[in-house]
Amino acid sequence: MNTLVETQTRRGLLIILSSPSGAGKSTLAGRLRVWDPALSFSVSATTRAPRPGETDGEHYNFISEAAFKSAVTEDEMLEHAHVFGNFYGSPKGPVQAAIEAGRDVLFDIDWQGAQQITNSGLGQHTLSIFILPPSIKELRRRLESRGQDTAETISRRMQKSWDEISHWGSYDYVLVNDDLDETEARLKTIISATRLRRLQQPQLTEHVRRLQSEFEEQT
Repeated sequence: MNTLVETQTRRGLLIILSSPSGAGKSTLAGRLRVWDPALSFSVSATTRAPRPGETDGEHYNFISEAAFKSAVTEDEMLEHAHVFGNFYGSPKGPVQAAIEAGRDVLFDIDWQGAQQITNSGLGQHTLSIFILPPSIKELRRRLESRGQDTAETISRRMQKSWDEISHWGSYDYVLVNDDLDETEARLKTIISATRLRRLQQPQLTEHVRRLQSEFEEQT
């Protein structure tokens, strides 16, 4: 794939990946970035304090609550939410700059954030994909196999997972992740095709004008 050529001839995409916890979204996102190193994650802003090992500007943009609320008021957030006492959101500026430069931005967000972005001014450049597990039994098995959560935490995650799954119908594409390699291949196909969508190719207008000029010269 010639990324340099692509970035010169098309607009970027806002690629949204959503899924219940344990459906394989993070693994698939990592594979997509190996496939296309130019694909970048949107760095969210948050009002919570940094955790050990987290770097400002890399893992999150850590800002004050006042600064966050001001950004929301000034329409500088593509999406935002209040979670467990802290605010989280996706700054619009860096994403818009990437889109105009022909670079794709990957979002790992829930259905609420996905809807906000889809309904935003950049919504026309959005590609939303929901990842479903093959079964609820398999989803629970994957969560339990991590060995990181208590039975109570897993039960809460399972309940939240069903809430996420119930919104599958609002996405452009829905994939059942019953085989990781096959799901990865389907994701690549979807992204490659959407990059060729007419809206993502601003150079087409000028090309058609040249064709029209050539046609008129010959008639």
